[in-house]
Amino acid sequence: MRKIRKREHIENYLRATYKGDTLLGDVFLEHNALPDLSFDEIDTKVTFLGKTVNYPIIINAMTGGIDLSWEINHELAQVAKTFNIPMAVGSQTIALCEDEECKKSFKVVRETVGQDGVVIANLNAQASLEDVNKAIEMIDADAIQLHLNPAHEMVMLEGDRDFRGVLKNIENIVKNVEKPVIVKEIGFGISKEVAKKLIDAGVRYIDVSGAGGTNFIEIENLRYNSIDLSDMYSWGIPTALSIIECRQVSREIYLIASGGIRTCMDIVKALALGGDMVGISGEILSYLLHGGYENVKEYLETTLYKMKILMLLMGKRNIEELKNSSYKLTGKLKELAEQI
Repeated sequence: MRKIRKREHIENYLRATYKGDTLLGDVFLEHNALPDLSFDEIDTKVTFLGKTVNYPIIINAMTGGIDLSWEINHELAQVAKTFNIPMAVGSQTIALCEDEECKKSFKVVRETVGQDGVVIANLNAQASLEDVNKAIEMIDADAIQLHLNPAHEMVMLEGDRDFRGVLKNIENIVKNVEKPVIVKEIGFGISKEVAKKLIDAGVRYIDVSGAGGTNFIEIENLRYNSIDLSDMYSWGIPTALSIIECRQVSREIYLIASGGIRTCMDIVKALALGGDMVGISGEILSYLLHGGYENVKEYLETTLYKMKILMLLMGKRNIEELKNSSYKLTGKLKELAEQI
């Protein structure tokens, strides 16, 4: 059943038409006409999970465990290696209860990027401590993503309906796993209140995965037509607002900004708002499915080159300076941020 569902998710991602709003368009960054910089001085390297990566970009969790997934993950891992950026695999739940062939679609990531690359495991936040350790061991992961997906589960016909004890389970995993734990939404955002609870539970890495990108309510709706869920497609906390809310809770947590990140401007704004890293998934998957490795490579080369141009135009020589940029909020984002 999981294999069928995973394949349908990929197929329906390509069919989906709803376009949410990250509200990153409501972030204004000021132009610096006297940057006093050379383009060659721009340094985009950062340290993430104890390793140096060339850009503050993560190829975020997508898929695994089906025939198509080996090829997808192999090509994504090639991209991760080429650019020296981290990669998170999709949920490994399917590999914990399937045969060795299923595990190969996940193991290929570490095999491709090598030991110097950053690889992140992935399971539902309701997973057992035993399964978390197995998922980490499977791909020799540098960290584990625990994903929160109540909205997705609720609209999935075969999805979970009981979310009691999830926070307690996360706390237990954080205390008993040697690797860092990243708690991640899957596209509906993390609020200020939830961020506080996670931090109190010992979580130090949060991936906001806000609304405005891949919409799993629509994707599930496309799997069946017994109920129309289109009036719920707009549900969620827009990415920009989620970044602001989570960063307000603590300056110490490591914040990953994701959810509808598509352009160089999205990346720069997400970092300026308070992100330490930026996760991209749907846009990369789309380029991959429409043209393979070379297509993704060209997209990232262009996007990252333009990101460096924007950094120069802001007078920021490195990512730390970019993260400390001043910004102004406009429109709906300003209205919502003023109410936090």
